[in-house]
Formats: sequence, C-alpha cells, structure tokens
Amino acid sequence: MRYVTSVERLSRQEGIEEGIRQGEASLLERLLRRRFTELPKWVFERLEQASRDELERWSERVLEAHRLEDVFGSA
Repeated sequence: MRYVTSVERLSRQEGIEEGIRQGEASLLERLLRRRFTELPKWVFERLEQASRDELERWSERVLEAHRLEDVFGSA
C-alpha cells in the first residue's frame, strides 16, 4: 500500500471541493437558464468566480427572483 502524504491528501481534498463547486455552479446555471432563458456574459463570470457559499445563497434566491439582478443582489 502506497503512503499518501499530507500534501497529496490536501491536494485531493481541494480537487474534490473544486469539483463540488463546479457542479453547484453548473446546476445554478441550468436553473437560471430555465427561469430567465438568455443569460448575459456577466452571469457566467459571476458563476465562475463564486464561492460555494455564494452559489448556495444564489440558488435559494432563484426560486423567488423576478429578475437576474435579484438573484445576485446583496440582500
């Protein structure tokens, strides 16, 4: 059995976290397309740079938002 260093373990965990974040961003993009059809370029930029916490907060806002700006607002 090969020894896994703490650096390798940390790298693996970071990779898993990034994969989860990308999946959440992808799901939110699909929800936004379903709700608002055409998405401007700034939406993709926000999704790409977002943290997991932001993605979760925005995903909850999709349900009640009337405009894209309502999803990404600071409220």
